[in-house]
Amino acid sequence: MKKVLNLALAALLAVAALSCSSIEKMAQLAENVTVECAPAPLEAVGGQINPLVAVTYPAGYFHPKAILEVTPVIVYEGGEQAGETLVYQGEKVKDNYKVVPSDGSTVRETLHFTYVPGMEKSYLELRGVARLKGRFVTLPSKKVADGVNTTYQLVEMDGTLPYKADDYMEIISQTAEGQIRYNVNSADVRQSELKGQSIKNFLAALDEINSNSRKTLKSTEVVAYASPEGGQTLNRKLSDKRAGTAEKAWDKVTKGHSADDPEVKSVGQDWEGFKELVEASNIQDKDLILRVLSMYSDPAVRESEIRNMSEIFKELKGEVLPELRRARFIANVEYQNYTPEELQALVDENIDVLDEEALLRAAALIKDPAKKISIYKKAINKYDSDRARFNTGVAYLEQGKIAEAAAAFNKVGADDPDLKNAKGVIALRKGDYAEAARCFAASGNDASVANMGVIDILNGNYEKAAKELADAKGACCNKGLAYILNGQLDKAQAAIKCQCPHSNYLRAIIAARKGQVADAKAYLEKACKDPELAKRAAKDIEFAGIL
Repeated sequence: MKKVLNLALAALLAVAALSCSSIEKMAQLAENVTVECAPAPLEAVGGQINPLVAVTYPAGYFHPKAILEVTPVIVYEGGEQAGETLVYQGEKVKDNYKVVPSDGSTVRETLHFTYVPGMEKSYLELRGVARLKGRFVTLPSKKVADGVNTTYQLVEMDGTLPYKADDYMEIISQTAEGQIRYNVNSADVRQSELKGQSIKNFLAALDEINSNSRKTLKSTEVVAYASPEGGQTLNRKLSDKRAGTAEKAWDKVTKGHSADDPEVKSVGQDWEGFKELVEASNIQDKDLILRVLSMYSDPAVRESEIRNMSEIFKELKGEVLPELRRARFIANVEYQNYTPEELQALVDENIDVLDEEALLRAAALIKDPAKKISIYKKAINKYDSDRARFNTGVAYLEQGKIAEAAAAFNKVGADDPDLKNAKGVIALRKGDYAEAARCFAASGNDASVANMGVIDILNGNYEKAAKELADAKGACCNKGLAYILNGQLDKAQAAIKCQCPHSNYLRAIIAARKGQVADAKAYLEKACKDPELAKRAAKDIEFAGIL
């Protein structure tokens, strides 16, 4: 009996020894386990780090009754962050974990970490514990990848928000005009017409043009007409004759008034003038006349239809048709508006002479933020300018005053695409990316498309961001960054135009990724004049082996 007990005890000890040696063997052979990681280095996208890790266990490694717990950990300056523990089992374990057969297998897992500052200099390792029948062995840690790439964080997040444009005209086209009228079916110029008030006013305008340094006479015209009665052929000939007599009258009355030789035109029947005079008249049933004009384009049909309205036609003969037997004397003038220098001077000296458009242009010229906003407030108070309200919000945002900007935008009356984009920029600055994306999508203007590119960079949608930023104006850094993140280095290099430290930092990344070490160092030297970029470069995995 004692011999039997001794044999049983020996057997138990043998099993225990075998069990112990088996999980110890997993620790001893851990170096034969291979790990691949993509991407390597790790990459932060939208504040998350989600690498795909493939672990290959060789044949004969995994004990069929063992359970293996693997904890991925990122170790960085200031601490470490553990991911979710992954549990595997041998093929003879009766549980619900992922099975690794004894003849070997590759297990693929997507790991999940939340980026925190300091992870730029870090490493990812796998820590394992093998368990078998109540015993456990800690496996050697296996290093997977070095560093975290945070290049997406170089996105400029101020947002694109242009000012509302003004309609200020530096050169204003003007006309001065006088006219002579003819008797029915006549091309003779009456002396009384040459001495009439219309011609006197025209000659006075010519003199004023010549004496005004802001005005330049560009061209002159004589345009003759016939009233739309009596047939198209007859009126064409009559209009031509009036053009000839009007030209002679021009020469007579403008002598001594520095007027150029005019371009002489003969229009024929003046249906456009007829329509304008009818619209401005108090003639009964004028809507009926206008309806005839809209229904018929043939001059003969028009005249016939109007003549059939006998009572109406009598009014036309008395009030409208005599005004159309005429020739117009026209001077085309260019007026030089206030220059940029004059506008800025008038802001200080006599701001009240500036109209809404001039105020908006003057504000655009002023660099001082407080002064710029004061000009916009002048336009708001004097002209109830909605554009000035909007531009006030933009000016506040340029100073980083988000609350003041939001208040200004809330007072804008027109909820147009520009305002929707502005609200998106406010949300972007506050870190509410979902609301920002909603506003940009609702806007749909060019600026909001570029701003949506920022959201897509933050969310890791690099291909979409590159497309959205492709035609963006004034966003060369974000455009270049999108191309870098999308692996289009040549396009990135072509897109970056300016020479600011931020641009040179991006150029350094492009050069580093292309293996152009000397160029990368040269661009970094320029970029690191910015202390924040110098601090970043010291930890940036993009420049591992360069700095």
